[in-house]
Amino acid sequence: MPVAIITGASKGLGRALAEALAARGWDLVLDARGARGLREAAEALQKYGTRVAALPGDVTDPEHRVGLVAAARGFGGLDLVVGNASALGAEPLVRLEELPLEGLRRALEVNVVATLGLVQEALPLLRAAEAGAVITVSSDAAAEAYETWGGYGASKAALDQLAAVLGEEEPGLRVWAVDPGDMATELYAAAVPGDDGPRPDPAEVVPGFLRLLDERPASGRYAVPAPAEGR
Repeated sequence: MPVAIITGASKGLGRALAEALAARGWDLVLDARGARGLREAAEALQKYGTRVAALPGDVTDPEHRVGLVAAARGFGGLDLVVGNASALGAEPLVRLEELPLEGLRRALEVNVVATLGLVQEALPLLRAAEAGAVITVSSDAAAEAYETWGGYGASKAALDQLAAVLGEEEPGLRVWAVDPGDMATELYAAAVPGDDGPRPDPAEVVPGFLRLLDERPASGRYAVPAPAEGR
């Protein structure tokens, strides 16, 4: 069975993607900071009969990243890394003149440095896989200028560039930076409290991720919004 590591898997897009892969028979190594939420997510996947290793921890901790890859190795290998864990830098989001520099450092550490650290740790297993792949979860804020989204967007833009270069350096892998569009998640609610406009559930955008895995297009940046958005 194929094996995936998914960070930030206790809720939102990470959890939805974990469920979709489990339904396809994937074995999963799941990460999140909240032990209770991660345990609940892992228990919900038991109905699929796949193996699930749920490791609570912070992806900025090198030892935790080593543990995630070791768990995948224990399952027999690693086919996919999904860098989904994200930090906003400020909750709610604020203009750049007010952005705490420590918050920006945290966003860069979680969204960029930790993702690269995990990929570095996982590369030997990914290279050995028949169809190794890396998915980094991007944002339209990485490519567009939205007021108050400067710090978060800068971190995602940096992540996009890392993914682009990794795709060039590792031609044997597929490396996709994926912009899922706006979703109804706790992250968005924390970013913009009170903005309760209609947004798709994360499960609605998961088919776009699965399509990448099925069709394996060239490494690059892709937008996979919910079908209802028509883009």
